Amino acid sequence: MKALVFLVVANGLATGYSLIQGLRCVVSMIDGSVLFSKPLAWAIFSGDQVMAYITVSAVAAAAQSAVFAKLGQPELQWIKICDMYGKFCNQVGEGLASAIVVSLSMVLLSCISAFSLFRLYGGSKIKNAYW
Repeated sequence: MKALVFLVVANGLATGYSLIQGLRCVVSMIDGSVLFSKPLAWAIFSGDQVMAYITVSAVAAAAQSAVFAKLGQPELQWIKICDMYGKFCNQVGEGLASAIVVSLSMVLLSCISAFSLFRLYGGSKIKNAYW
């Protein structure tokens, strides 16, 4: 099941990215600086988007693989492997549940970084341009 390997790698990438972002936040708290740089905000937003898409696609691929393992595909002569490896399938299900939580968290984080980025552009400048 290569999809499960992809899921582990994607979650490892998301973990590494989150650790780097956490370290960046700690350093900015110590320095007392706040994010006002548009290029840095764009870099963070882009990184968050990439991590969200990677985790969502990894969960989708692993979920499809898990469905094939649970139900099989008689038309393609794929047997139900969960009948033979029940404990493994339970562990895969638990891992998928955790990965779904991680994926949703990355999507939420991406929304927060989008809000932070577009807040830098502010709506008051647009209003003043018309009046």
